[in-house]
Amino acid sequence: MTVPSASPPSGRAAPGPWSTRTRAVAAAATLAVAGGAAALAVTTSSPAAAEPGDVVVSENFSSGSLPAGWNAVDGAWKVENGRLYGTSASASANNKITFGRHLNDFRFEATMRFESVSAATRWASLGLDVPADGATPWWIATMRSGTTASNGLEFAQRTTANAWVVTNTASAPYAAGIGRDVRVAVEVHGNQARWIFDGREMMRTSSLQRSSGGVQALFVNGGTVSYDDVVVTELPPNGYIRPEGSPFTVIAHRGASAAAPENTLVAQEIARKGGADWIENDVQPSKDGIPFVLHDATVDRTTDGTGNIRSLTAEQIKALDAGSWFGPQYVGERVPTLAEQLADLRTRGGNLLLEIKGKHTKDEVATIIQVIRDEQMMGRVFVQSFEVDALRYTYELAPELPLGLLRSSLDADPLAISEELHLTAYNPDGNALLAKPEVVAPLHDAGVAVMAWTMDSASLWQRLERIGTDAIITNRAAELVGWNSAFTQRGSAEPTVEIASPVDGARLDRAQSPVIAVAATNAETVTVTLDGRKSAAGRKLDLAKLTAGRHTVTAEVTGPEGTATATSTFTVAVSQAGLGYLILTSGADESAVDTMTVKLAHRQYAQLAAWVDRQAGKTVPAEVAGVIAADARTLALR
Repeated sequence: MTVPSASPPSGRAAPGPWSTRTRAVAAAATLAVAGGAAALAVTTSSPAAAEPGDVVVSENFSSGSLPAGWNAVDGAWKVENGRLYGTSASASANNKITFGRHLNDFRFEATMRFESVSAATRWASLGLDVPADGATPWWIATMRSGTTASNGLEFAQRTTANAWVVTNTASAPYAAGIGRDVRVAVEVHGNQARWIFDGREMMRTSSLQRSSGGVQALFVNGGTVSYDDVVVTELPPNGYIRPEGSPFTVIAHRGASAAAPENTLVAQEIARKGGADWIENDVQPSKDGIPFVLHDATVDRTTDGTGNIRSLTAEQIKALDAGSWFGPQYVGERVPTLAEQLADLRTRGGNLLLEIKGKHTKDEVATIIQVIRDEQMMGRVFVQSFEVDALRYTYELAPELPLGLLRSSLDADPLAISEELHLTAYNPDGNALLAKPEVVAPLHDAGVAVMAWTMDSASLWQRLERIGTDAIITNRAAELVGWNSAFTQRGSAEPTVEIASPVDGARLDRAQSPVIAVAATNAETVTVTLDGRKSAAGRKLDLAKLTAGRHTVTAEVTGPEGTATATSTFTVAVSQAGLGYLILTSGADESAVDTMTVKLAHRQYAQLAAWVDRQAGKTVPAEVAGVIAADARTLALR
């Protein structure tokens, strides 16, 4: 059924109950953003009026008919056998059914199955922002039946001119094919989204064009597709915490600063084309109060001019060459104003991690915020600074903007200052973070992301990934994007363990000699116990010395990604043949063996037990005598 949610006042979520959840809950609201950018004008909207965690839609189609509020816009849609079936008669028919309501931050998931298609290129989609009447423009997350193709998965827009704008493509690890259930999900935060295929993130985008009223939808093209277990869940606005198994958010330090002159529009373009999720740049005012994008206090290092930026007018700064110092191909690049940078991001795609550089008055911060508002980029700018006052001013003037505190060394209590400054992220030097990784978990529990700067090597990225860092600010954004790609394709690094022998539930007699066999992956240590006592993989079990009944082998492995445990319980069964094996291998005197064998052959089990008790430690070794006697008594009772 469709479940309506409550409607509290909209706006930036203040610290509340959700902020104390565990990392697993907070991670469900990830802001995973990346991918290619398209030339799009993005209209932002205020967050939907709902509480994080509200299930807005939950439908398993058990009623036998289309749910109330679901609008079959075009194509054939029916509910049958507990599933929703949609049929599109041709590849040119993008048939859809709309439902739900407008949401800014949400997770949309469903089980999809291709029943038939006219070709492997045909597709089905989750509609992410679709007018309720199905009119264009709309945005979809698409899956083809030939999912392993390079465009097997897509983020795409259908424009008002009925043209396609495909912003991102990826291939899935296996083909959806025909008749196979695939669980898919998309997590959306404003203009950003990530595509999840059977629990694995496949790609991201930061190029969604959001409307003020679009809802959710299901699409089918060129075939018949069935859907089940459709769920739409409201997510917290702060979705910057990286979910377990997802790659880093990639933040290009001063743009693609290793490949182009820093803090210029060409550096921004190269970073964007390289797949960076965010552009990190610095803002400072000119003498006449115009915010410019520049890192240093002076223009000396990165332009052909000299002087303090705050002593130069906007006209003087715009006359400077900001590219020739880096390379001859960049002669004529200019120092961009903040407005120019934001306009470029708005029209060509991307998001800005904006550092307010140096001391700023409240009026100067207000000017920065006004530029962001004027460029309609309030939903796509994240403000950070070393200056606590700058963050306080920003919060007073625009509490909806996410805030990050830059630190060269860690605070004594990062959580306390995060709460005091209303931080969305705590952004320390990466090396300082690696020296004290235990700060990450409590920050995550409070809903605060961790963004490390400025880390440029794969070995450091790997260490930061292991401690749960959410985002990396780097001069080598394209390389980190590639590292991320390899990360998403790798198998799970979590350790696994299985006890192959003795098989769980096995019944063994005394004559058998099973070996403890353990299969483990991603393990650095393996610990094996038998009935709680230390044992070892590869050890042959001497069942002649074990008591009859149940015994348990436990194997525990540890690795860089955690621990795993397996158990196997087997039974040592009592039988006449097994008792015979005990007698023959007991090491007893030859005459004692003869006596015990005769009693066994005549099934004189009680007499055998009593005789062995008397001979224990004499003609029959004491350590085996007790086992022989116990088995004989067990057989006597049958």
